[in-house]
Amino acid sequence: MNYIVPCTRDLDFSVAAPPSKSYTHRAFIAGALASGDSVILHPLLADDTMLTLQALTRLGVPVTQSPDRVTINGCDGQLNAGKGTILDVGNSGTSLRLLTTLALLSREPVTLTGNARMQKRPIGHLADTLRTLGGEITFLQDDGYPPFTVSGNFAGGTATIDGSVSSQFISSILIAAPYAAREVDLVVSTPAASRSYLDITVGVMQAFGAQIKRQDYVQFQVSNTHRYQSRTYAIEGDYSSASYFFAMAAICGGRVTVTMLNPESVQGDRAFLEALSHMGCSVRYEKNSVSVERTTPLSGITVDMSAAPDTVQTLCMVAAMADTPTTITGISHLKYKESDRITSTAENLRRLGGDVTTGSDWITIRPSPLHGGTIDPLDDHRTAMSFAVLGLGIGGVTITDAECVTKSFPGFWEILTGVIG
Repeated sequence: MNYIVPCTRDLDFSVAAPPSKSYTHRAFIAGALASGDSVILHPLLADDTMLTLQALTRLGVPVTQSPDRVTINGCDGQLNAGKGTILDVGNSGTSLRLLTTLALLSREPVTLTGNARMQKRPIGHLADTLRTLGGEITFLQDDGYPPFTVSGNFAGGTATIDGSVSSQFISSILIAAPYAAREVDLVVSTPAASRSYLDITVGVMQAFGAQIKRQDYVQFQVSNTHRYQSRTYAIEGDYSSASYFFAMAAICGGRVTVTMLNPESVQGDRAFLEALSHMGCSVRYEKNSVSVERTTPLSGITVDMSAAPDTVQTLCMVAAMADTPTTITGISHLKYKESDRITSTAENLRRLGGDVTTGSDWITIRPSPLHGGTIDPLDDHRTAMSFAVLGLGIGGVTITDAECVTKSFPGFWEILTGVIG
């Protein structure tokens, strides 16, 4: 499916944010490990989160699904995977990483794999640490990359981990840690990428009854005597998905309000709003909504977005419409996403007339006349959505393979069509 985006000006609309993908993944897993039935209210039912849910059922966890809730019959940390269980998680990096440590709780070995892109996304740092904690990781093709088989046990104890590639390596160990044979004391040896996601992980764990002691983002001690208890848990709105609507206001002018957002959320992608404010937008927080309005020209900024990786591409689109240059730093880990997002963003902006230079950890976008063109997102949902938003500002942009957005935001194109009118 191709989607052609026309030029649009002076927006004025309100929309509800979809549920958070990050919270949904973690709540599904905590509910699966808990004792008793947990009800996850308003979960995100998108490709990625459904892959996690399907994997949990293959690990022996009963699940009942309805449009606005998922009921999970927790296994109390005793996964009942059959012999030869294979979890194919497609291109869901969150699913693969969070489920890797979870697989240590299975009586039988579990193999994890994914599509061709997933098999190029490194997992070696997590595997190294799991071996220290009692696990056995056997790589079936290339060392350090999926597919691999998890066996052994989750003995627990003290270990160190390199978090520079992904904070999800850390989250993977933490979220399963209440079921280790001993307390887990995890030391992060290098600064964690996207560390705000660790706040999400810890928050979900504590909501389900885990006990965690932490020193900032460098050490986490997880008790193995405070296990998850079943509960009803509501998923909050997603700032990553909301960023596309905020960017529409910035790029097209006018005012956009996004509801179903927690103004006090620990989601790192809230930093996107601060960036827009510095670029000349007005940002207003209400009880459960945020509004962005732009009435004056955009100015470029220099900003570190290491804590808000999923909104970097969206910010690049806003920067392409600014009157002065923008430099975004803290982005080295974007090369390990569903695509190499640094390279993809730069190449596609140049295809539309953009003036872009990049380094290993930065991208600079300078003012340049833009024009329409065709964007192939390379099966990356965030590339498709961010360039669609830019298309509203310049017109004539065609997004190919547009259905890839179902990975995180199944209703995106329907909402965009409504915005265009």
